[in-house]
Amino acid sequence: MRDIVVTIAVFGMLPFILRTPWIGILVFTWLSLMNPHRLAYGFSLSFPFAMIVALTTLVALLFSKEIKKIIWTRESIILALFVIWMCITTTQAIYPADAQIQLDKVLKIQLMIFVALMIMRSFDRIEALLWVSAASIGFYGFKGGIFTILRGGVFRVQGPPGTFIGGNNEIGLALAMTVPLLYFMRSRAANPLLRLFLTTWVVLTAFAAIGTQSRGAMLGMASMTVFIWLNSRKKIQTAILLAVTGYAIANFMPQSWYDRMSTIETHEEDKSAQGRVNAWWTSFNMANDRIFGGGFECWKRQVFAMYAPDPTNVRDVHSVVFEVLGEHGYIGLGLFFALGLCTWLSAGWSARRARKMPDIAWVADMMRMVQVSLIAYATAGLFLGLAYFDYYYTLIVVVVATTWLIRQRIAGLPDADWARARPAGLFAGGRIPRLWPWKPRPQPAQPAAPG
Repeated sequence: MRDIVVTIAVFGMLPFILRTPWIGILVFTWLSLMNPHRLAYGFSLSFPFAMIVALTTLVALLFSKEIKKIIWTRESIILALFVIWMCITTTQAIYPADAQIQLDKVLKIQLMIFVALMIMRSFDRIEALLWVSAASIGFYGFKGGIFTILRGGVFRVQGPPGTFIGGNNEIGLALAMTVPLLYFMRSRAANPLLRLFLTTWVVLTAFAAIGTQSRGAMLGMASMTVFIWLNSRKKIQTAILLAVTGYAIANFMPQSWYDRMSTIETHEEDKSAQGRVNAWWTSFNMANDRIFGGGFECWKRQVFAMYAPDPTNVRDVHSVVFEVLGEHGYIGLGLFFALGLCTWLSAGWSARRARKMPDIAWVADMMRMVQVSLIAYATAGLFLGLAYFDYYYTLIVVVVATTWLIRQRIAGLPDADWARARPAGLFAGGRIPRLWPWKPRPQPAQPAAPG
């Protein structure tokens, strides 16, 4: 039954994608992040839904009147250089065949990221992309939060198997990234019932993130909390709210959760932590020896035998930093760092500028919550190997497109005129808006040249 439901949902959207290509980005994002087909038990487990949606989107874009021009900013340029560098390192990989398979997966993700950078040219579209992204991961937060509460936090929350977020650590990072985005969604809802539902969703997702029993997710949530308090205009009220929420969660979780979290302080006695440190040294030594790194999928016994302090302790690298360093060398790590830093700075710049524009003041809140989400990724990502997670790159699209639109508006260019979002918001008043793009506003006629 689930297979049929997913199939009808995906194929039912194809006509709308052919008419309006940017809807294809939303559907592709939903499939990539939520992976609804992985929740079924039949043919849809291996059916190429994402590929069909991607091809339909590309065909629709080819024949549409959309502007077929990538938004080039410093972030998109760095991202393009990073992709090119990954292609180069794959040619020099220790295991070329395995590296090529992983590169193909990464390139498919990046292709749609650059397509999104081509057609996400309005605030309405950007907001819709953020809603779809947050709701896709938030689905697991909603049911995972209920699972955590009903089971008393004894069992770990897991993601859908065979995906980026299959393990408890991976889904923990994704849920931590989603909490601030759901909070932003709540701030955009004017309908009281919708706000109540979204408030419940935020709380359940926070419970689910803690319920994964992931130490990285817990650190991500803690760092987010500090940033939210530091940037709050009502620090006393915010501190009280955060303290009450933290106290409630702390008193709810069982002793087994505390036993696992306590290993953060006793990492020298934790075999899992020792294995990660061993893999990090392997990454460092490999990068010092190979300018191109080891390439994708290089974390194998032979590599540990050459570069690890303890060759017998073979584990995954479990860190976005050391994952990129080991696989793509110092140049790749430099590009990865530059991409994250520039995205962070652009989000802050956009927030400050949008705050001064009354009709898009809500964009400032969106950018601040994206910054909080990036903090969760950066903190939890120190202990998880999710350097190519499409969720992170989708947030980069949100920041790049938003920054570009604000710059267009400041410069007084025509594109910014039709790209403005409604001040009331995407879901204001509980009313779901139209999903097709706004038509360009007619430009005033230019006076005829004299003579």
